[in-house]
Amino acid sequence: MKTTEPSTPHRSPLGRAYAERLAGRAPTDDPAAAARQSVTLGQYGDRFLLGPAFLSEAERRTVTRDLRTVYDLLRSLPERAFDGDLAAMAGAVGMDPLQTALITRGARAGSLVPLGRADLYHDGAGFRLLEFNVASALGGVENADINRAMLTYPPLKEFVDRHGLRYPDTLDCVVRTMYAESAATIPTDRPPVVAVVDTAENLAIVGDEVRAIAGMLTGYGVEAFVCHLGEFAYPQGRPTVAGRAVDVVLRYFLVEDLADPAVGPLLEPLLAAVEREEVGLVSRLDAELYGNKGTLAMLSDDRRRHLFDAAELACLDRFLPWTRHVRPRGTDPDGAEVDLPGYARARQHELILKPTLLHGGMGVVAGWQVDAAEWGARLDSALDGPFVLQQRVHPAAEPFPDGAGGVRELYLNWGVYLADRDVVDDGYAGCLVRGSTDPAAGVVNIGAGAMIGCTFHGG
Repeated sequence: MKTTEPSTPHRSPLGRAYAERLAGRAPTDDPAAAARQSVTLGQYGDRFLLGPAFLSEAERRTVTRDLRTVYDLLRSLPERAFDGDLAAMAGAVGMDPLQTALITRGARAGSLVPLGRADLYHDGAGFRLLEFNVASALGGVENADINRAMLTYPPLKEFVDRHGLRYPDTLDCVVRTMYAESAATIPTDRPPVVAVVDTAENLAIVGDEVRAIAGMLTGYGVEAFVCHLGEFAYPQGRPTVAGRAVDVVLRYFLVEDLADPAVGPLLEPLLAAVEREEVGLVSRLDAELYGNKGTLAMLSDDRRRHLFDAAELACLDRFLPWTRHVRPRGTDPDGAEVDLPGYARARQHELILKPTLLHGGMGVVAGWQVDAAEWGARLDSALDGPFVLQQRVHPAAEPFPDGAGGVRELYLNWGVYLADRDVVDDGYAGCLVRGSTDPAAGVVNIGAGAMIGCTFHGG
């Protein structure tokens, strides 16, 4: 039997127990075989972890409660910090005038129901929030298909049954959120027609993934198809595509797309139709204000601590790493005012630089992965711009089967989905994990070579 002793204690007792359960099994067994063969999971190729990640019930409840608190604080920031002025808040997180105008226009109609995915590390003591994507354009929402595929492997099925483990269906939570957010435009006598919409430029790159999501929606009582913003027509004000009337637009374009001057004229008639309740829009454009790294910096900033009560501050101190806008002056983790660029140069290897308005790891610079000259140049170009600095979080090792009868350590980005409590239990809507063998990875995603996996939680 091949075994590999961990260099540090593993965090997850369930993960250790499952990895040991598989110790000594024939290497010809492939726990991820069904996932590799799944039509709905084709975008991941063969990049599947050989086992799931596990959350105890206490961990699941704690991380969900903390995410709900952060979400509520983000939603309250316009009132608490900007006297209700959405445009002022948009400018403060780095949006340009065109983005700001569209965001504020989009906030005037419909509702915004909680929906998002948080990216987290576990540092051995607890989860730490790296980013919080609040939008309908969330990658990985088909993750329950990984759970279902992995459960065809008998040892895992036996283990899950023995421990009473469970998982929610994230895509079902997205559909239920859509129904809640667009109730006024969803018909009661037939399945809703849903257009999954991105820009023409984005669909040229990610069209296959978006079409896969639209195809999966048909299994949830929805008639879905993919189009770009330029394909809409508005006879009598009702959005249609090739003569087909649309009940709901499931939005996959993001805030960075709103900076394109060509997008505004395409969006204007759609937003007007939303205001007339001719069509639903999920998620509403102002979700981009809350799913923004700049707003996390506002929550972290010592100069805004007076806005929060003791319980809120306890959550932020425990859950959110030190995060600051890149400005000439700021406060360090102890609250002392410092020359922020100088502080960042001196602590390069413990900081990461992130743009506030991009996604998927674009523009992220990990200080420990570049030399001092490049780090200094990146700081100089980011100064007073739409960028934040964030304290590095060192992820704890997690135990996984290595496919050869042993155990290997992986470092996970936990993608925890949050929905409204009226949609699912306490708001926990599932978890997708991305694993790396490198604890110093600056970005853990598929594009950077990570493996993908699902999560089971305690019953």
